[in-house]
Amino acid sequence: RSLNTRDWSAAAAVVHGWEASGQIGIVKVDLPTVEQAVEAYFDDAKARHLAETTLRKRRELLEGKLLPFCKSQGISQLKQLTVMTLRTFRNGWPYSALSAVKRLDYLRSFLRYCKDSDWIESNPAMVLKPPKVSLRPTLPFDDDEMTRILAAADSLASWGSFGPKARAMVLLLRYSGLRMQDAACLERSRVMDGRLFVYTRKTSTPVYCPLPPDLVTALDAVTNTHPDHFFWDGQSARETTVKSWNRVFIKLFKAATPPIVGGHPHRFRDTFAVSLLVKGVSLESVSKLLGHTSIKVTERHYAPWVKARQDQLESDVKRTWAS
Repeated sequence: RSLNTRDWSAAAAVVHGWEASGQIGIVKVDLPTVEQAVEAYFDDAKARHLAETTLRKRRELLEGKLLPFCKSQGISQLKQLTVMTLRTFRNGWPYSALSAVKRLDYLRSFLRYCKDSDWIESNPAMVLKPPKVSLRPTLPFDDDEMTRILAAADSLASWGSFGPKARAMVLLLRYSGLRMQDAACLERSRVMDGRLFVYTRKTSTPVYCPLPPDLVTALDAVTNTHPDHFFWDGQSARETTVKSWNRVFIKLFKAATPPIVGGHPHRFRDTFAVSLLVKGVSLESVSKLLGHTSIKVTERHYAPWVKARQDQLESDVKRTWAS
């Protein structure tokens, strides 16, 4: 049993105290199994009121993959989750590099919880090195592409229940920077006096964002079965609504003339961010509007588009010409 000390004399004194009191034979710590630890981890997450969308992928990794792996390897105790065991577990992941990085974070989070609970002495997942990820460059839509996309949206006005709302959704994504799920489930009460109260489900960051008149008019014209939302019916799972809109955008990008190559709804968010940065809006302000947890996230994705930084780089280069 760990005594949480590196001082041999102090440890010996504790043991002598146990011996003197007759407790040396009865001191015992009941440690949970891996399965019990996973269950406790999610019970704690529920007590912290974490969103189910936050826990879904963690459940997929821990309950859907880690527990079956442990069963197949005859592993029941947490102490059996060694560095080599976890490497073997990770080697069987079917994920892409970026998804594997996120799953490794989930695994580290679980074992950190176990360490903080004094069930294990160290977090073996911290030794695992993440895979190398090559981030795709930020690709905002240019003005011509936006014109073609809006024209295609107008052509879809008679297509299904989502068709008449396509133009409003395109404008909303372009001029608000919302993620698809936040846009698809947007409440009408959050649009007031030409401003959008941005409160993303992912980061819970509150901020107001002014909206152009064309977007406000398009949103006012949207009719929906649920009176409190622009697009969501209030009953379907949010993920289902997002998938439905993703299918609409696949059709939308194909309907553009010519078709939009590499079109994806998230590129509207990139377009919103880049349009602000090239106009000189600070990285800090853009980070708040995007609802990022840290300005470092914004910088990692959009640093090449920061106008002040680019102007400084060009000025530095031009100064060398004089010499």
